[in-house]
Amino acid sequence: MTSARHTVNDVMTKTVVTVTPDAEFKEIAAALERWKVTAAPVVEGGGHVVGVVSEADLLPKEEFHEHGPGMIDHMHRLGDTAKAGSVRAQELMTSPAVTIEPGASLPQAARLMADRRIKRLPVVDADGSLRGIVSRADLLKIFLRPDDDLAAEIRREVVDRLFPASRRNVKVSVTCGVATLTGRVRDAALIPVAARLAQSVEGVVSVDCRLESQASA
Repeated sequence: MTSARHTVNDVMTKTVVTVTPDAEFKEIAAALERWKVTAAPVVEGGGHVVGVVSEADLLPKEEFHEHGPGMIDHMHRLGDTAKAGSVRAQELMTSPAVTIEPGASLPQAARLMADRRIKRLPVVDADGSLRGIVSRADLLKIFLRPDDDLAAEIRREVVDRLFPASRRNVKVSVTCGVATLTGRVRDAALIPVAARLAQSVEGVVSVDCRLESQASA
């Protein structure tokens, strides 16, 4: 008893700024600046994602511009010192890329971003070909759903299904993403279930469940 789940495919950006493995340093920097993005997937023939190059990958070039990396830097920051001397995407990129499939749920994408401490994920199909990119901002789009739409989904997917006999006694309202359920129902055991299912409706910020059992009237 669950409503249709929104997936990464529903919120991702389908027009993606990409670079090829042989893209030069200045070409990459120019692309990031022009399109106001912080990272770009590196793709080879057929759109296969082989890595991601970000502003963080380019910064060592400036950090060690005046003074080359010392022995301690070479010992403890081998990756950064190597990038400081690199000039092409294939040398600068982070590989393998952390990616996600279009059918993944929004919570899965959010957890992956949090776990890997990244701001965006290339979206790839089963063979690794690029289909889009999803960012933190994209995941937050779900919270822009109109309150009326959220209330209608809660009533349809939660109230009507859990409480068919007493659904007319239940009122559902949503204000600024906060859902409130009031009224009396026959089966008190289902009240916490209703609260949990209402909270699972994507776009709901929180739930104030004030349902009561008809037996307590």
